[in-house]
Amino acid sequence: MNKQIEAVIFDWAGTTVDFGCFAPVQVFVQIFEQAGVPVTIEEARKPMGMLKIDHIRTMLEMPRISAAFEEVHGRPFTEEDVQTLYGQFEEALMKTLAKYTDPIAGVCETVQTLREQGIKIGSTTGYTREMMEVVTREAKKKGYAPDFLATADDTNQFGRPYPYMLFRNIEALQIQSTKSVVKVGDTTSDMQEAKNAGVLAIGVIVGSSEMGYTEAEYAALPEDEKRKLIEATRKKFEASGADYTIETMPDLLPLLEKITQPVMM
Repeated sequence: MNKQIEAVIFDWAGTTVDFGCFAPVQVFVQIFEQAGVPVTIEEARKPMGMLKIDHIRTMLEMPRISAAFEEVHGRPFTEEDVQTLYGQFEEALMKTLAKYTDPIAGVCETVQTLREQGIKIGSTTGYTREMMEVVTREAKKKGYAPDFLATADDTNQFGRPYPYMLFRNIEALQIQSTKSVVKVGDTTSDMQEAKNAGVLAIGVIVGSSEMGYTEAEYAALPEDEKRKLIEATRKKFEASGADYTIETMPDLLPLLEKITQPVMM
């Protein structure tokens, strides 16, 4: 048999732009600090890939953060607190988002090659449509523009791990079968989204939110430390359902070639 790939659907921050996915992380830390409940970078990253309001709600549900909030405010958090924090998040993120739109190394070239092979390029995100107007505009100036984008605004606010944003892509790109689709992302939420949609899940390691390093921090690491970090991140993806992992975006092309090779019966 010969498996044909007709579409690759990418995540945005941490996958195709914003090495390390730092735009939202810094803002999550900032808004919780302002609420009197300091959080760690690790806590802020854990729900990454989800719709941002769901991300905030998930953080508040973490036992340590939930207890800290109740201690500071004298009551458990409410949905009103979620909405307040999200409003602060959205306002702060919109001020800085344009700075975090540089395509990650190898992305533009990989996408160009995929298009030359007749493969369609889709995308999903944890950002809102309004946020993505900034990201798509700035990324396009720098050479990256997929054929289609779906946000949770298109799916009645059902973001990852729900599969609906992927289904919107599949419909818009006119792909007949989910078996012909690959999802590439940098978070465990991306892998869960892919599995729930019945498409191949590929985790990209270097530059990912799961790895959580800036480009300069990663480049400065000794080679043995890089290997340990890569393997630890790979295990996170595999544990969340990834069918495959790649270290960097240029590794996607040989992987897809391998996947589509005829299998001798």
